[in-house]
Order: sequence, then structure tokens, then C-alpha cells
Amino acid sequence: MSSKSSTQRLAPLPLPPGISQSYIHCPSNSLTYHILEAGTPKKPLLLLLHGFPELAFSWRKTMLPLAAGGYRVVAPDQRGYGRTTGWDESSFSAVDLSQFTMTNVVRDMVILVSALGYAKVHCVIGHDFGAVVASMCALMRPDLFERVVTMSHPFKEPGPLPFNIRDPDAEIEEARDIQKELASLPEPRKHYKWYNSTSLAPINWACPGQGLHEFLRGYLHLKSADWEGNKPHPLAAWEAGELAKMPGYYIMPFHSSMPEVVAELMEGEDEKKTTRWMSEEDLDVYVREWGRTGFQGGLNWYRSQTDPKMARDMELFSRRKIEVPALFLSGEKDWGNYQQPGALENLDSACSKFRGVKFVEHAGHWPQQEQPEIVVEGILAFLKSSH
Repeated sequence: MSSKSSTQRLAPLPLPPGISQSYIHCPSNSLTYHILEAGTPKKPLLLLLHGFPELAFSWRKTMLPLAAGGYRVVAPDQRGYGRTTGWDESSFSAVDLSQFTMTNVVRDMVILVSALGYAKVHCVIGHDFGAVVASMCALMRPDLFERVVTMSHPFKEPGPLPFNIRDPDAEIEEARDIQKELASLPEPRKHYKWYNSTSLAPINWACPGQGLHEFLRGYLHLKSADWEGNKPHPLAAWEAGELAKMPGYYIMPFHSSMPEVVAELMEGEDEKKTTRWMSEEDLDVYVREWGRTGFQGGLNWYRSQTDPKMARDMELFSRRKIEVPALFLSGEKDWGNYQQPGALENLDSACSKFRGVKFVEHAGHWPQQEQPEIVVEGILAFLKSSH
């Protein structure tokens, strides 16, 4: 695992001219953030948050054109990822999962923003798991995060708490065991978030049978618009039969690992299609970084979300809505838009100043990499309209 000194000895990332990288140590949470920056200091701040299995590097195509719009653009490697250090790197059984709860990762962003010398974030923009963090930033600190754009993972407001339970006739709804339901299907399945929370997942991700380069290439391909199998549509309910309509990389065969799923689905596929937007040189960055750090840090995020005890911090925000201007901007071929049935359809009620859904044509799960020009155009139009 990396340390502060070892990361700072690493070769610089191959970034476009105009994007710089640096480190900033924050004693408040002991993190030393690795950040990418573009634009003029003191301009309004845009904070870009990546998902899994990605890095701040994933925003390299959007940072300069966003900065040209008159903004200071900052993208950090989040806790558990890339060249950011200071988080608990203990083994699966020993790690302090409370470091990866939603309230703590939002705290990470609050601390970083202050360290950068800003009292306001003009807009927080998140993709995949970064969209969850961005939503939570806007939900928890609307005074600090003035706008929010999310991609690939629609915001779902925290659910209700048991209500009026001293009434003898009150009914307390029990949480569904979706894993048990999926495992009971005629063709047993399992949800990728729960799979990613197991002790085997970090080993599978780090040591795939096809090799890390081929595995990541396949994973990118299958979740992109380049895979013809992606024909996403709304699902009726959070129940096994509906969830099983999603591809195997979301609702996996019960006995398969993620590398095995990718290998099977990639049979006969032309993986060179994705080199249009993810060059071999850029993919090598991910291969080197994940090969160096392992995947446990990123996968701890899933563990904190699937563990009911770790998710209790969200009870503080039960039924709370996002009250700042919000936009959902996502690839039209992304199943992530529908993985939480009803969330996309309810955004206008979950966000009191919702500015709508914009789907990016010819993009799947990686819109800021597959179609960066359209993503930038959508973000800048939203920022202009929400002044």
C-alpha cells in the first residue's frame, strides 16, 4: 500500500497541458489529498467527484473546457483511491469502516474545500459513487455546496424512520433481503454491491484471470454505449425478478466473480471499440494505479453502504430533500440510471429545485469520457441557467 512519501515519488500522471496535480495535507482528517486542478485561482469552484473503479484522472477531458467557462476546477482522488493517503489501509477484517460512511466522506469534501481557501462550492459534480457523494454534499450542506450535477446514480432521498411506533396497531416494515431473494431465483443471482462487499471481491478485482488490463478494458466496454447489450429501461420495483432484468455486471450469476462475468460477456466482442475514448495509454494509468494500491479502499465504500449498522448515519437526514439547483446528466445507455427503481422518476420531488434530466446520446456509464464535449456543454448550460 502507498504512503505519502511513496506517492509523491511516483511519476506524474500524463495530463493535458493546463491541468496540474498536487498534494494537500489536512490534519482535520489526516488525509493527504491528491488533486488535479485547472483554471484561475479565486474563480468560482467546481468540485468533480469520481466513482468506482475510477480516479480524479477520469475528469481529464472535461476540466479544461469547464475552466474555460470561468471556473476553478478541482478533482480529488477520494478516500481509498489513487494517490490520496491517510485512510485506514487495514485488511478486510480489521479496517475501520466508519471512515467510509456517507457523513464521513462528505466531511472529507468539506475539509478539502476549506483547505483550498473556499467558503462556497459553486457546483459539486459527481459520477457513479461520486454522484452519491455529490448528492449527499448538497443534501447535508446546502449552505456550502450551492448546486449539484449527478451522473449515472440518481439521488434517492433517505427513507422514513419507523413512525408512531407506540401505537399498538403500528406496522413496522422490515427491510427486504434482496440478496436472499436474488439467490432464490430459478437462475440464482446476486447484486454487485453486495458482491463488492465480500472478502473475495478485492482479491478477484486485483487478480483477475484475464489480467488486470484486459479485465478493466472489458469492464469499461460492457458498461459503455459500445456494448450493444445495453438497452436500459425503468424497472417496476426493488424486487428480484425486476432487478434480474439488468445485465450480469449488475445482477451477477450467483457463483461468478466480476472478472468471470466480464470474461463471459466479452466473448466475441471487439474491445478496440472503446479505444476511441479510452486509449491504451490512458487505460495503463488505471492499471498501474490499481495494481499499486489494490481495490480494498474503493470497495470499502460498498461495504459501508450494504452494512445496516454503517448506514445508520443517514437516519439523521430521513426524508430530507436536496434544496439547491440540481441536474441529472447521464449516458442514455447507462443501466445505472435505473438500478434503484423509481429514483430517476422521483427526482423532481426529491429535489425541490430540480432542473431536469439530460441524457447524453451515444454514451453509457462513462459519459464524461465517452462524450466529454456534450457533458461540458450540459454542465455549463445548467450553471448559466441556475444563477
